[in-house]
Amino acid sequence: MLVRIDVITLFPEILQGALEQSILGRAQDRGLAHIVLHQLRDYTLDKHRTVDEKPYGGGPGMLLKCEPIFRCIEAVQALDPTPGRVILFSPGGEPYRQPRAVAYSKMERLILLCGHYEGVDERVREHLVDEEISIGDFVLTNGAIPALLVIDSVVRLLPGVLGNESSPEEESFSSGNFVEGPQYTRPEDFRGWRVPTVLLSGNHAEIAAWRQEQSRLKTARVRPDLLNQQQREQI
Repeated sequence: MLVRIDVITLFPEILQGALEQSILGRAQDRGLAHIVLHQLRDYTLDKHRTVDEKPYGGGPGMLLKCEPIFRCIEAVQALDPTPGRVILFSPGGEPYRQPRAVAYSKMERLILLCGHYEGVDERVREHLVDEEISIGDFVLTNGAIPALLVIDSVVRLLPGVLGNESSPEEESFSSGNFVEGPQYTRPEDFRGWRVPTVLLSGNHAEIAAWRQEQSRLKTARVRPDLLNQQQREQI
């Protein structure tokens, strides 16, 4: 299935180079993903290409205006018969986690709206946006980098993108709230640090059990919040 992702941003140059490289570039070359960048300023009507204004009621910074955003998204929606799900990046959005990436990878079309300045006019959220997501409890200068993170996390899940189709199933967060445990490759002995014996045994059941336990131990050590969240969900 071909997935189309449209990105609306003031800084398409931030994304362009990365989208041409590695797995993302190959996925597009092979027709598995179609990623299109749109410059928001192209949808303004004044000679200064104004996209922002001071907020009513006062306050610091500037807000992205309604008109160019609505004009842009309506034009982008018309480019494909399949309606796109409009996603806005914002520190106040829902946390972006692996299950959401999996859900997005099964959609035919996404429209990513990158915020800037102090955010967007609330009418954009109320009447245009389907989802508002956050990539973490911190603030960035604009939404281009979050858009790239989401694109990468979604495209790599598409069938045929990765060489090993089982890879996504074995990674962190793909089998519940656990991070991936330790992995090793050659040489077997490096500076006296040896690969765990169980991984050399050829006993797949023992290896699977060891990896599961190591994943649990690592999660408890580096991300205990995930275990606490899992316990809350089971209550």
